[in-house]
Amino acid sequence: MTQVRIGSPAATPAAKTAAPRAAAAPARRHPWLAPLAPVSQRARWVLGLLFFVLFFGVWAAVTLGGMVPRTFLADPMTMAHEGVLLFTEYNFAGDIGMTVWRVLGGFVLAAALAVPLGIFMGAYKAAEAFFEPFVSFCRYLPASAFIPLLILWAGIGEAQKVLVIFIGSFFQIVLMVAVTVGAARRDLVEAAYTLGASSSGIVRRVLIPGAAPEIAEVLRLVLGWAWTYVIVAELIGSSSGIGHMITDSQALLNTGQIIFGIIVIGCIGLVSDLAFKLANQRLFPWSSIK
Repeated sequence: MTQVRIGSPAATPAAKTAAPRAAAAPARRHPWLAPLAPVSQRARWVLGLLFFVLFFGVWAAVTLGGMVPRTFLADPMTMAHEGVLLFTEYNFAGDIGMTVWRVLGGFVLAAALAVPLGIFMGAYKAAEAFFEPFVSFCRYLPASAFIPLLILWAGIGEAQKVLVIFIGSFFQIVLMVAVTVGAARRDLVEAAYTLGASSSGIVRRVLIPGAAPEIAEVLRLVLGWAWTYVIVAELIGSSSGIGHMITDSQALLNTGQIIFGIIVIGCIGLVSDLAFKLANQRLFPWSSIK
């Protein structure tokens, strides 16, 4: 005869169901609410568009409802009307073209020089020890602080604006690329040495291919920063470009044109960002960066 102690789990009916309850699976949550849960491409597009719809809805409600004077913040319809005037009467397309050319000129020049130097620093620790203190020092210097000097050295032409973007992008790219290359997996390097690879072969066949997706991601991020530098460069001593248009509109208190110029910059940046992501996925299909 089996004896059951008083107070033991088997002594009460409620205790008999305790174990099954404890073993029951946790309640299922919506996939979007789970940490790091993937989201389909369609859902990503829908959620992204939904934010813009809500943003413009709140903007329209605030301005059209009279909560904010239109002198300080134009409503969406006024902004769209001013945008049409910019394209039809003020050659805004030419301003966009000049700004894009300046960004690409300064950014491409910075990337062409910074990526090899960053790879060199990341691969060889002696080079990193030599260059890294100066690069880190320059990285904290605001590019806008160089504008007075650049105007003295290069005038107020295109060279000055391209150099502002170059200075703002170069040191960031160098240090970020060096960190990316220096974080290579040691087991892959040791395996390559075991198979007879030389030091230059390690750089060409292990470090660069392994870091290439992250280097491309670094360039994508810094390109966004380059757009902030070009607007600063165009605010001073410029006769064309989106920044020049924004300065003129500010003098006339035309917030519709100012907002339209800012939105155009955001749209161009968004398109370039998506293009970068698509190119990275095509060039580096093995990458985990999405």
